[in-house]
Amino acid sequence: MATDGIADSDSLFLGFDFSTQQVKVIAVTETLRVVYEKHVQFDSDLPEFGTHGGVHVHEDGITVTAPTKMWVRAFDVLLEKMKGDNFPFQNVVALSGAGQQHGSVYWKNGSRQILRNANPDESLFNQLKHCFSVEDSPVWMDSSTSSQCTLLEGKIGGPQALAQITGSKAYERFTGSQIMKIFQTRRNAYDNTERISLVSSFAASLFIGDYADIDYSDATGMNLLDIWTKEWSQCCLEICGIDLEAKLGSPIPSATCIGKISQYLISRFAFNPDCIVAAFVGDNPASLAGLAPEEGDVIVSLGTSDTVFVWLTQPVPGLTGHIFANPLNRDDFMALTCFKNGSLTRERIRDESAGGSWEVFSELLKKTPPGNNGNLGIYFDMMEIQPHAKGVFRFGDQGNLVDSFSPEVEVRAVLEGQFVARRVHAEKVGCKLGNKTRIIATGGGSKNKDILQVLADVFNTPVYVKDVPNSACLGCAIRAKHTSLGGDVTYSQVAHIPHCPFSIIRGRCDILSSCSYTMLSF
Repeated sequence: MATDGIADSDSLFLGFDFSTQQVKVIAVTETLRVVYEKHVQFDSDLPEFGTHGGVHVHEDGITVTAPTKMWVRAFDVLLEKMKGDNFPFQNVVALSGAGQQHGSVYWKNGSRQILRNANPDESLFNQLKHCFSVEDSPVWMDSSTSSQCTLLEGKIGGPQALAQITGSKAYERFTGSQIMKIFQTRRNAYDNTERISLVSSFAASLFIGDYADIDYSDATGMNLLDIWTKEWSQCCLEICGIDLEAKLGSPIPSATCIGKISQYLISRFAFNPDCIVAAFVGDNPASLAGLAPEEGDVIVSLGTSDTVFVWLTQPVPGLTGHIFANPLNRDDFMALTCFKNGSLTRERIRDESAGGSWEVFSELLKKTPPGNNGNLGIYFDMMEIQPHAKGVFRFGDQGNLVDSFSPEVEVRAVLEGQFVARRVHAEKVGCKLGNKTRIIATGGGSKNKDILQVLADVFNTPVYVKDVPNSACLGCAIRAKHTSLGGDVTYSQVAHIPHCPFSIIRGRCDILSSCSYTMLSF
């Protein structure tokens, strides 16, 4: 995107996203109109690092890492591309960003001084490429820390005890177990580390020229932060490594101004010296921000996997899903639950029952009433996360297992079965559906109004549809603007986007109370 749409007088806010496969930026104006975007794709733009999908999968098939210095190189290249587009860095009032959650960066002893004193005549890559005690950062796709997870849960008192403290049971991808693995297997590297960053705080550090602290929302994806006190859990820290608190720094609220843009970036790219940097967050919290939710909202992302976000004031941590600190209100929480069987399962039923046509699928759907006359289907084509199960299970109107459904029953069964599971899990983590609740639908599946009508019926709640491309980047740009205002207004007031309205689909009944679906307890 060119810079032709940017006026000399425009105040700009930047949102960056350091995701698994690329680094991306968007710029918005005071009215949150997107006027610029640019990205660097790791595989194609930086082939010298030999990544596939932005990562290296090791020979064991379960260890997955990314070259830390590749992210620094991508940072350089992205800003140089912006400079080549004559992007007006001097117009930037504030910026923020996001990073893929759970990934970790290990800064070598002495690196802080190099970061603080970077020479604007050289790239950051050349100056920082030897600054990492662990050169390959563990990322969220890694599942090599099962023994560390078992040890962490065992010493805390079990998975529920850990979830009660940190918001989640132990997961292999979470940063606490990844740090423990480094501590146990690469002790010299651990001892030579002066700061451990998440991908988000690492990226923020590149902008301020100093170590950036980890924000509350991303810290809750580590199995290390006490979600109630917003401080590091001392018992978890002691299990995962020695002197770990000193290496992590202090967790901070997501709306914190962590400093102004570095002198390096002022000199090299002519950034506005008064440009502030808001704390960076994880990609999931950033996506939540991009959809501009309000207290009590439920966000259902309908994609390859389905994800449910819930804004909570009184969460109930459990053995499924995750409770994170809310990036939009420091006193509240957000729950995240992921379901592997999403659009691919819906598409399989479409192919088998409707000849591959969504139009035929919709016509079949209209032949059965909400509740499917008591018929229920559970479709786990892939091993599901919650519950841990695989297979297809069909129940007739008497609660008995049956071998098959007619096409019109099948298409409704797959949707209602999936959405009942989404509602059950939302309520288990503390969601209380009421008159003011909104379901915000996003993702590819949100383009199908007939699918959304079933979603509205199952939740008995209006479904609001909002098309927000690049929601993580947009959320960070809005957060940057919100932080720049110093807390004088709420995030919801700042995030109102008049040119990006909702469309609404209203529920017609409460399927859970009107039909025999209570047997679906998961």
